[in-house]
Amino acid sequence: MRASQFFIATLKEAPSDAEIVSHKLMLRAGLIRRLAGGIYTWMPMGLRVLRKVENIVREEMNRAGAVELLMPAVQPFELWEESGRGPKYGPELLRFKDRHQRDFVIGPTHEEVITDVVRRDVKSYRQLPRHFYQIQTKFRDEIRPRFGVMRGREFLMKDGYSFHTSYADLEREYRNMYDTYSRIFTRLSLQFRAVAADTGAIGGTGSHEFHVLADSGEDAIAFCPGSDYAANVELAEAVAPARVDAGVTATMEKKATPGKTKCEDVAAFLGLPLTQTVKAIAVMAEKEGGSEFVLLLLRGDHDLNEIKAQKVVGAFRFARDEEIVEALGCKAGYIGAVGFSGRVVADRSVAVMNDCVCGANEEGYHLTGVNFGRDLPQPETVADIRNVVEGDASPDGKGPLELCRGIEVGHIFQLRTKYAEALKCTFLDEQGKDQVMEMGCYGIGVSRIVGAAIEQGHDERGIIFPASIAPFAVAVVPMNYAKSEAVRAAAAALHAELLAAGIDAILDDRDERPGSMFADWELIGIPHRVVVGERGLKEGKLEYKGRRDTEATMVAVGDMAAFLKQKLCGA
Repeated sequence: MRASQFFIATLKEAPSDAEIVSHKLMLRAGLIRRLAGGIYTWMPMGLRVLRKVENIVREEMNRAGAVELLMPAVQPFELWEESGRGPKYGPELLRFKDRHQRDFVIGPTHEEVITDVVRRDVKSYRQLPRHFYQIQTKFRDEIRPRFGVMRGREFLMKDGYSFHTSYADLEREYRNMYDTYSRIFTRLSLQFRAVAADTGAIGGTGSHEFHVLADSGEDAIAFCPGSDYAANVELAEAVAPARVDAGVTATMEKKATPGKTKCEDVAAFLGLPLTQTVKAIAVMAEKEGGSEFVLLLLRGDHDLNEIKAQKVVGAFRFARDEEIVEALGCKAGYIGAVGFSGRVVADRSVAVMNDCVCGANEEGYHLTGVNFGRDLPQPETVADIRNVVEGDASPDGKGPLELCRGIEVGHIFQLRTKYAEALKCTFLDEQGKDQVMEMGCYGIGVSRIVGAAIEQGHDERGIIFPASIAPFAVAVVPMNYAKSEAVRAAAAALHAELLAAGIDAILDDRDERPGSMFADWELIGIPHRVVVGERGLKEGKLEYKGRRDTEATMVAVGDMAAFLKQKLCGA
């Protein structure tokens, strides 16, 4: 490929609405162009990156035994009603009517469609297991699309679905996909972690997320350096602390704490450690026929994990001020469990505390020296309802936890029979009896990977792509291309030799200044650059520089192709 035949559309500055590094650099490097909020055109340079990611994903999925198909982006809403997911999915599901006033959706995912395919064509245990996948555009109507392709409304996704006669066979394929995803992200040259995760809106009984490690990641990951344990903070277990039973040493007292509504302020005002305080969070838990006022108790230095809490008390919302006043006679900031006769859920760390500080249910006052069993009943429920923090014990007992941030680029689920039951996807077993199929679901954010790779690989000059997904592996940059016949001939010969050797190279034959050409290829993130100049040719040499190198290397003209091939093989 010659640059004059291609389309290079770099910018000196990123648009002002670009927020994170990958968004800015993708726009500046001419990989994408914004059409509407969360909707982007993939420009020729960006599309080459996208297709290389896609090809690696496809090769590994085929190697793993999955079969590719392509399902419609437009789906009848009646399928979503049949699965029961339509009313629950929310406004992210883009719905519309056709000319006959029939309801359709633009698919954010394809569990319903693939289950419909399989229930029509797979009837016997002899036809199972099956694993189908596609690489296709999805649409989710995000309320606030941001970060470019990292949280867009339209995106490219690999979604796969497996069908089985038994849970044991589903587990086998789940392990197969875990290994397959690990190979994919390794081939993409990304630093990643597989972490145990919550199943969320997709549903099922077990899941793992695959995160590219980056400081800009939206997700917090807890991991143990001494073992393989890793989990999204949403799911990571906070191990119950051992009780340090110093006995009840203090008398409960009410103390004035004017204007002190936060545990940090109360602790500082009373001259006590924050770890001695207990914060009460009032929520309204859904129950049949209405809702229930519940107090969630956490140690003052801990944060509520809403996903964990919902698994204990069910779906809930935070109580409004008037509901708190009605239940406790006091506004938020001074509430506590002493004297409260309703349901109380205490975090594990609270249950082992002595001589606590908590709200007095009176504005401007807190109680000190509070103890369970003496000043208030033992909590009805003790559970893990907090986020883990750095230094917590790992659930596997192999050391303390550390925290890092990650960008989710893949997710695998054991769906079990959630969709198969709802959509009556059954098979005849060996005895001729109808059985519900077990299902797995496996997704990779193909377009999201491009942004994640840039978040992980960049510097002040631009993108640093791994060779496996760079738009071109090598840029051949001739000096004075238009004026020097020797340079033109040498550059064209090297370019042809690289292409013949299977190396994806581009020849920059534009009439641009050297500094401008160098800046473009560094911004775009081409891993290897070869400069062809008259002075070097007189010495029989070409100038090589890797994207991360600080100094250039001179290589003999005849050795450059082999030199580059060795570099790329070692990448």
